[in-house]
Amino acid sequence: MRTSRGWLPVLAVVVLAVTAAPASATPRPGASAEFATFNASLNRGSEGALLADLSTPDNPQAREVAEVIQRSRPDVLLVNEFDYVPGNAAADAFRDNYLEVGQNGARPIDYPYAYTAPVNTGVPTGFDLDRDGTVGGGNDAHGFGVFEGQYGMLVLSKYPIDTAKVRTFQHFRWQDMPGALLPDDPATPEPADWYSPEALDVLRLSSKSHWDVPVRVGKRTVHFLVAHPTPPTFDGPEDRNGTRNHDEIRFWADYVTPGKGGYIYDDAGGRGGLREGERFVIAGDYNADPFDGDSVASAARQLLDAPRVQDTKPASLGAAVAAEQQGGANTGHEGRPWLDTADFNDEAPGNLRVDYVLPSRGLLPLSDGVFWPVPGSELARLNDASDHHLVHVEVAVP
Repeated sequence: MRTSRGWLPVLAVVVLAVTAAPASATPRPGASAEFATFNASLNRGSEGALLADLSTPDNPQAREVAEVIQRSRPDVLLVNEFDYVPGNAAADAFRDNYLEVGQNGARPIDYPYAYTAPVNTGVPTGFDLDRDGTVGGGNDAHGFGVFEGQYGMLVLSKYPIDTAKVRTFQHFRWQDMPGALLPDDPATPEPADWYSPEALDVLRLSSKSHWDVPVRVGKRTVHFLVAHPTPPTFDGPEDRNGTRNHDEIRFWADYVTPGKGGYIYDDAGGRGGLREGERFVIAGDYNADPFDGDSVASAARQLLDAPRVQDTKPASLGAAVAAEQQGGANTGHEGRPWLDTADFNDEAPGNLRVDYVLPSRGLLPLSDGVFWPVPGSELARLNDASDHHLVHVEVAVP
């Protein structure tokens, strides 16, 4: 139970010591880069609405999101929940009208490189996946969405993106994962039978997509592995979203673990996981906390415990204070409150750690943190830009 404020002063010292260390405090062999993820909630309820909002410089939410990014200043950034618009049109408008314009005294920031691609949200399957008696709508799409591309992804970078070598896994089928945790109809004796064989023949694993985006940092390539698994809720006792969330997370754990990714194929027909020895950073909103919330118990731990993954545990004093002030479900959480990255309903599930930036072994962590200003502070006004907070990890790339 978290009812005492006695740990707050100690935590403040720890957080400040980690996040405010001068650049010279750690040797920096080779180049360095700060990687980040931010579920910015820049999704809209109709196709074309995001581009319309970003085509002018006065959308209040986009200005807040841009200011968060400007004050954090990551070098390579994944933006989750950024509706897909072909030709980088929305990405260009966001850069031109918001990121490259100083917001409330923050310095403009320039990302010369951007990558986006189609995702599975809103793409129809032709099957009644939720068994409500009708075919069509978001629940029967490959990923929930009221139009194709809703809740998409965007990668922004100060470093060159090798677009010719990007691997996307939008079309990888769920049933092609060995030992897939397919949902079960509790009303029948047969296992893993919620979906018909015909539906499984088409149903994709990624609710949005999985992308391997190679970024050139100095003389090295770092694979930015990004995704946004489905929330493990909005279903029934079959737990079709919870099981899918688990396997969407497992995909990257297998991809980066030697000997486990041989079954994987990309959208261009290439097979296999990441080659041994390659450097990578896994990032995104994975909708799974390692201790609390509604996800399958082992979902997040698949990544955190993968042998080539480092978990630097980015933290913030703002998250700890918010959990203390908001109470509710937060008081019964097992996870440490200063590691939370998302401010959810106080009664259920409470604040959770669901957003991750996880560098590979071979990269040297220099600093990390979560942009969650302490409630009541000057920048706390930015806490409502999204219900998620930007997570960042700086690494040396020897």
